[in-house]
Amino acid sequence: MRELVADAFKWVATAITLSGGLATALMYDPINIYLLNLGALLFLIWGYLIRDKAMIVVNAGMLSIYMIGIWIRL
Repeated sequence: MRELVADAFKWVATAITLSGGLATALMYDPINIYLLNLGALLFLIWGYLIRDKAMIVVNAGMLSIYMIGIWIRL
């Protein structure tokens, strides 16, 4: 069951992150930042579920960077 949940998080996070990248390429602001934040958050949760420290660190860092982007835009 845990593997199924982790797999679902991975694919949902992938789709959302790709949507955020597309929104960035098409200059859809600020939706791109929100999508990339959500993708990073889901990948962070996925990293925790599979106990992958590198995924946790990368996505915690990306989430922090994206949050700064939101904060600057407010």
